[in-house]
Amino acid sequence: MYTTDTTFDAGALDSVVDQLCSTGDHLAHTRRANGVDRKLPSRDMVVEIIEALRSVLFPGYFGKSELPADSLRFHVGATLDVALRMLRVQTARCLLFANESGVQQEADAATRAKDVVREFTSRLPEVRRLLATDVEAAYEGDPAATSPDEAIFCYPGIQAIANVRLAHELYRLDVPLLPRIISEHAHSITGIDIHPGAKIGEHFFIDHGTGVVVGETCVIGRNVRVYQGVTLGAKSFPLDEHGHPIKGIPRHPIVEDDVIIYGGATILGRITIGRGTTIGGNVWLTHSVPPGSRITQAQALHERYESGGGI
Repeated sequence: MYTTDTTFDAGALDSVVDQLCSTGDHLAHTRRANGVDRKLPSRDMVVEIIEALRSVLFPGYFGKSELPADSLRFHVGATLDVALRMLRVQTARCLLFANESGVQQEADAATRAKDVVREFTSRLPEVRRLLATDVEAAYEGDPAATSPDEAIFCYPGIQAIANVRLAHELYRLDVPLLPRIISEHAHSITGIDIHPGAKIGEHFFIDHGTGVVVGETCVIGRNVRVYQGVTLGAKSFPLDEHGHPIKGIPRHPIVEDDVIIYGGATILGRITIGRGTTIGGNVWLTHSVPPGSRITQAQALHERYESGGGI
């Protein structure tokens, strides 16, 4: 029995508590199958892991700021060791919670998580290389940037792409749930929504960033720049015989190298934006364009009318 003030009947409160603790819906805090509790991962712990990895990828910029040269290696090694131990635990929880075939017991999840994290760790140098090119693209692509350091410290695009590049590697390793937690953490603090399944080449720059959306099957080449409010999305979802959306099919744009997409542009469907193309602000585009195109809002509307399709 819970105690409360006289404004609420204690028996009624007990009833509310019982209903809130019900395990009969999708909001139950655990799922049990095959005698094993599917414990949820900790979002707070995942954020802590990402912040630790950020301090490893950008030592001195995040985490401990005073890092003498003779202690850098120790700092990176110690921080990485702690982060990876935590990552193994959260990965195992995600594998168990997803109840995947082949991962039915805690021992199965722990073994697979160990293998996943070992492979993930081996990919961190490449992630760091890619992020270095993203920082370079931000500095070179924004006249307001006074130094690469400013881009690392201050630019939401760098924070978002750092999360997404880490999440993408876990996505490639078929870890459920965890990549989305990582990418959605960046979304919540930057307003940039990039699915971890998106394939993004080097020298990627998101200027300003708020409202950018990049879908799961999007493919982005190298040296691509996008501005605030850009959507690289899907037009519609084909349904199976039961009326459910078909998962995993390519449905988002392919953006080739050296493309610039200005603010508010919406590009939908599995279309190709040819190399070296510039897409103007607020353009709505649902058809492929050849390399070297210059698409403005007026041109997009004109082409739409000429094709006879209307708006």
